[in-house]
Amino acid sequence: MDRSQKTESVAELNEVFGRAGVVVVTRNLGLSVAQSTDLRAKMREAGASYKVAKNRLAKLALKDTDYTGLDEYLTGPTALAYSEDPVAAAKAAVEFAKTNDKLEIVGGSMGSQVLDSAGIKALASMPSLDELRGTLIGLINAPATKIARVVNEPAAKLARVFGAYGAKEAA
Repeated sequence: MDRSQKTESVAELNEVFGRAGVVVVTRNLGLSVAQSTDLRAKMREAGASYKVAKNRLAKLALKDTDYTGLDEYLTGPTALAYSEDPVAAAKAAVEFAKTNDKLEIVGGSMGSQVLDSAGIKALASMPSLDELRGTLIGLINAPATKIARVVNEPAAKLARVFGAYGAKEAA
């Protein structure tokens, strides 16, 4: 890798750190190509990305970002999982690590908040941003639905009474 490629790689990683909601540092303990491909596919499904980067270049890219605390985790054969959703990358990495002992969760960061491996696992157990939005919409819609039902109920009762009288007269 020549100097221009290194500069380009650092700039790309710096951009990633600038827009990511969470960054998870993982340690590769001998993943095969097929397993690595499977991991990347699962990351994409979750809306996250997975990138193997040279630790030295990643440390350079961390400067002037919220993720400066991650440099302590960047030793050995590491890779970075990241996503804009604060839960997606953590959830995908932890789920894959449960089924494959060759991927170890080292730690990570959610903005300037540095998390150890237990913190990443706790983050992965939280609902995703889309699930939270769905729950919030459901909570907001529930009172409106109840109000509409209460307002329409007297008219519905009146219609049933008139219907019963009409059926009684016809019989």
